[in-house]
Amino acid sequence: MNNQVFYSISKIIERDSKSTTYKFALLRGVIDIIQENSPYIRIEHNRVHIPTGLLIEKWLLYYYPILESEIVIPQINGETNLAFASQFKQIISYYEVRGGFSVFYNDLKSRGIPNEILADFIELARKLRDTITKMPMKYIGRSISNDFYSIFQYRNQPLRKSSCVDIEYLIHNFGTFSISVDYYEAFRILGSFISGRDSILFKWAEFSVNASGNNLSVDKVLNEVLKGPITERNILESRKLYKEILKREGKVYCVWTGRHLSNYDIDHVIPFSVWKNNDLWNLLPSDSKINNQKRNKIPSPEIIERQKNLITDYWGIIFEHQTERFQKEIQVALLGNHSISEWKESGITQLQNSCHYLIENRGFEEWEI
Repeated sequence: MNNQVFYSISKIIERDSKSTTYKFALLRGVIDIIQENSPYIRIEHNRVHIPTGLLIEKWLLYYYPILESEIVIPQINGETNLAFASQFKQIISYYEVRGGFSVFYNDLKSRGIPNEILADFIELARKLRDTITKMPMKYIGRSISNDFYSIFQYRNQPLRKSSCVDIEYLIHNFGTFSISVDYYEAFRILGSFISGRDSILFKWAEFSVNASGNNLSVDKVLNEVLKGPITERNILESRKLYKEILKREGKVYCVWTGRHLSNYDIDHVIPFSVWKNNDLWNLLPSDSKINNQKRNKIPSPEIIERQKNLITDYWGIIFEHQTERFQKEIQVALLGNHSISEWKESGITQLQNSCHYLIENRGFEEWEI
């Protein structure tokens, strides 16, 4: 890893053009994807390649609450609007009476975008792709180089028609972008600091405060910017669904000890506080006392190896009862380009890799029994 890369990143954040929040959204998105250890990340010829669709998903999540907010949160200097604002507001308007941000994200992740707004959503996704690749990707790094696309490169591809448009559709149909291995390593190891209090998120908030003529506070802006699509209600509903399925199965065993349980918790394997993931593969039954011991710690790769048969048994039960949702969720989070037919082996391996990454590279506390 090159020390010059850290200097360049700092210079980009501080000195690159700040006419919009696009730069912050691009850097935040790339860091989030890398920090989540996406299985779609691919290293080839000293460059790291990532599906642009994953970045489009991040921008959908970042800008939805901002554009939905009753508080005006400026994202661009002057009187002009964001390049994709009109398309985005059509989607927001559609979901306003159907459950809002959370329902939209559930459709994107699991059910697919409804047919009546399919054309509008694809147009929004195209607009986001074009904005990302032709604006911040092109100009970012101009403070350290006179060249365009000095940090990011991208490759688009023709869109294919599909009966189901969801996150997998975005991943496989909107091309890829790449960064050098040096930048990837910097984002992987120090990304949580780069996007933390003293950098991207706060710079983003400060931009909006300044653009509002200081009529907003940083706290108010951050409250909107940091809103997530998964609510407590979503978590409770998923846990309830899981318990209903287990009830039909009869006996329930603690995934971590193998002991038979009469009362149990539904545990997030990778804690929700660490990784905002409410996928069914990430929910497993656990003894309440064990769950309290584990709390926000990360299970070691070794305990996952020891308990992999029980983990995959529960995955199999969910696969049987919630086939479509399970397949979509595990494909995007754990399998990546591996076939769904390999979900047991590849899923366990990637789960171990993700836990190892969170423990060794991001410093989260390891948990063992």
